[in-house]
Amino acid sequence: MVMPGQRLYRRFADSTRGVAAIEFAMIMPVLVLMFLASFDAGNAIAIYMKVRAATYALGAITNQYTTIQSTDMTAITGATAAVLAPYSGTPTIVTITQIKATSATAAKVSWSYSPTSGQAQTVGATVNNLPTNLAKNSCNNTYPCYLIYAAVSYTFTPTFGYFITGTLNLADSLYVTPRSSACIIYAPQNGASC
Repeated sequence: MVMPGQRLYRRFADSTRGVAAIEFAMIMPVLVLMFLASFDAGNAIAIYMKVRAATYALGAITNQYTTIQSTDMTAITGATAAVLAPYSGTPTIVTITQIKATSATAAKVSWSYSPTSGQAQTVGATVNNLPTNLAKNSCNNTYPCYLIYAAVSYTFTPTFGYFITGTLNLADSLYVTPRSSACIIYAPQNGASC
């Protein structure tokens, strides 16, 4: 003799009518999360590629000058906003620095500029983070020689994943040598000489 509770349990266990709905309800949150994460990841990759292009443009434009005035520097750093378009240029930190290498292993900051307050490097400060053999290979053992260091940093705030990751710092930097002269004079900091 089968008890009424056991009969109800067997009917429930043998039923397959709602399985698809239950499986869909279980997998849907995961699919939505994957979709939103791919949207944020796509934006992050697109912005990072723009940051890389802006860094290259910053170095390429700067290294063509022989003397830079304040208005020139504003235009040079403003070019990064144009490269980053259509994304906002507000969370961007741009820094241009000229490094004076006095030997294969010793270098100092010749001048530095950043439109963001407090981001420029200190003039005369020792540069400790030059890549190995950069000065040696760029200077051909002729010192002093000068390098332009362009850096762009972008604070990316994910639209949907902020509660998981918070903000992400997307940054790139580049070393280039001056093209038109041995060094670039930044008149507001150097006057008329390097």
